[in-house]
Amino acid sequence: MAVEALPAQAMMQPPTVDDIHAASERIKGAVVRTPMLVSRTLSDIIGAEVWLKFENLQFTAAYKERGALNKLLHLSEAERARGVIAASAGNHAQAVAYHGRRLGIPVTIVMPEATPTIKVTQTEGHGANVVLQGLVFDDAYAKARELEREHGYVFVHPFDDPQIIAGAGTLGFEMLDEAPDLDTLVVPIGGGGLMSGVSLAARAVKPDIELIGVEAELYPTMKCAVDEGCNLPFGGDTLAEGIAVKSPGELTARILKDLVDDLVLVPERDIERAVAMLVGIEKTVVEGAGAAGLAALLADPARFKGKRVATILCGGNIDTHLLANVLVRDLVRQGRIARLRVAAQDQPGALALITAQFQDAGVNIIEINHSRIFTRLPAKDTVIEVECEAKDAEAIDDVVARLEAAGFNVERALLD
Repeated sequence: MAVEALPAQAMMQPPTVDDIHAASERIKGAVVRTPMLVSRTLSDIIGAEVWLKFENLQFTAAYKERGALNKLLHLSEAERARGVIAASAGNHAQAVAYHGRRLGIPVTIVMPEATPTIKVTQTEGHGANVVLQGLVFDDAYAKARELEREHGYVFVHPFDDPQIIAGAGTLGFEMLDEAPDLDTLVVPIGGGGLMSGVSLAARAVKPDIELIGVEAELYPTMKCAVDEGCNLPFGGDTLAEGIAVKSPGELTARILKDLVDDLVLVPERDIERAVAMLVGIEKTVVEGAGAAGLAALLADPARFKGKRVATILCGGNIDTHLLANVLVRDLVRQGRIARLRVAAQDQPGALALITAQFQDAGVNIIEINHSRIFTRLPAKDTVIEVECEAKDAEAIDDVVARLEAAGFNVERALLD
């Protein structure tokens, strides 16, 4: 996702604390005040008191509703009548569409042509007129600005707008109201709207609180905007596509440069682990971007040891097939699912002897495949690939030991 900053009309000014308080009152009752809870299990794992803000429980499953609604409620009657436009393939699109319909405001959303059908359908389901344009987000963004000029729509920027930032900042007040003794806030960063708003609110309530922003390692955009001399490469497929921003906000970068203590990068493996742990431990579905804060805690637990730390599960819109892949890959990393390549003579009884070792070790066979052609083994031999699952990694080790003791050569397929 790539977004240009808004034009620097007289250099936009950050919202004030009063603006954020006003936003809290303005959106009250129309946006869910989501739960803020301590995770006992994650606290034990990390060695800190870990609080989670469940913004994935908003109606559209993301915090974006706060800023979108605050922006829409600022419109004049004439602006409402003309309608609004936004460019987004994700949570921002649904937030603008949902609250636009609630308020009777015509909404147009421009999305790239490659946007998954389910996201297009969900956005249309909220009453928006969806325009598909271009191969990448930049094309959709350019089209949205063109339609804005052509029809007089109000453009609703996903992050670089004071009213959007003020709406996101309401989270900071809610979190510190629920847990006033917090030492540290760890917040995902894409364009920076969420972290900017939360930082402004949190510093007003508790000036000495530590503020840490988190980006996907593949997209260190804000880090390079804030840190002088940063020359990190970026780009690639990330599970945290919601924070995979090519260009950060001009206003948000200024705010974060003044307020944030640190910006950290998390690798894909830790993001995947965080998504899987939230399903397994908290029984909650969180997208990659929404799990980035927890990923940062898991990647460096020593940094947070003994602290009271909170992070925001800022979105829960993840494709179900992708989620299934993440969960299975996590089981592989835990050693509970394995693929074993067993070399054997291609003769009667070989397969029975192999499967007997799995039975004796209490390991379940998921799938078996013979490879007689694409192998370097002699023509009389075969490779039997066995995908299996067990209660723990030790059981997989046991079945490998049994197979080798029975005379078989065993190789494990590695994930990374």
